[in-house]
Amino acid sequence: MQEHPRDPLHGLTLEAILTALVARHGWVALGERIRIRCFTHEPSIKSSLAFLRRNPWARQKVEAWYLYDLRRGHSPPRDPGSK
Repeated sequence: MQEHPRDPLHGLTLEAILTALVARHGWVALGERIRIRCFTHEPSIKSSLAFLRRNPWARQKVEAWYLYDLRRGHSPPRDPGSK
């Protein structure tokens, strides 16, 4: 599959996307918007990443919300290595 140069998810890890959504909205909002247990019962980045990697339908919902946020003007997460 060829990468599209205008893909806003290109180069972003699932961890970066999830971390940005949690920082922006919090676990409660994530659990209300995307009804999965890893967001509502003792949520953590590690457990959520494991679930999202095993369940493509859930990952698609998280990525779709992230893209929605980008369209609404929220800035993408910064690369930790950049200054």
